[in-house]
Amino acid sequence: MDFSPLLIKATLIKRYKRFLADVSHTEMGEFTVHCPNTGSMKNCWQAGWKVWLQKSENKKRKYPYTWILTENVQGEFISINSTLANKLVIEGLKTNKINEINNIKSILSEVKYGQENSRIDILVQHTDNTKTYIEVKSVTLLNEQEQGQFPDAVTTRGHKHLRELINCVDQGNKAVLFFMVQHSGIDSVEIAKEIDPEYNLLLKEAVNKGVKVLAYKAIISPTSISLDHSVSFR
Repeated sequence: MDFSPLLIKATLIKRYKRFLADVSHTEMGEFTVHCPNTGSMKNCWQAGWKVWLQKSENKKRKYPYTWILTENVQGEFISINSTLANKLVIEGLKTNKINEINNIKSILSEVKYGQENSRIDILVQHTDNTKTYIEVKSVTLLNEQEQGQFPDAVTTRGHKHLRELINCVDQGNKAVLFFMVQHSGIDSVEIAKEIDPEYNLLLKEAVNKGVKVLAYKAIISPTSISLDHSVSFR
């Protein structure tokens, strides 16, 4: 998908209050932008790194610009907008780039399901009337060993999602945990056991029950982002 409106480049000064960041632009000076990521964003930003911003067409917004990409000192791009992960997977399904999921009849988003009042990210209905429930996770944490990891903080919400996927399989449906890598420096994904050991144990249980794990990488540039190819999950 192409970025529209086009992104502009600035320099990050600081991120704070989760939703806000201050940046510096060569022509517009210093100003505050919206940060569309409430997570820890571990290893995804530092003062002085380049950031790429998109201006909203909503003139009533207090902060017209949204932080979309980070460019680190290695020149690697990181998409910090976690909501893009779902859009990338849906685009990949529609263009048949995800080989493991086929015979697609329809694709639905944010459908209520499960025993814990949840909404599934993507529900695929197949031509044979079976269903695949897909929970999407954005992967942006590149650790010191240059290994992509998830999660970047303890995720009780993620625990709930795994329990729901297990229940989907128990009911005779297909279930997929989909790691969408939004960091150009990441080429494989593993669970950050030291960050969230419970998530690691729940995922092992989910896999044993039949939940499938997929990991795909996005190609990222200041003009576009798209799901490209599968990467290994360890």
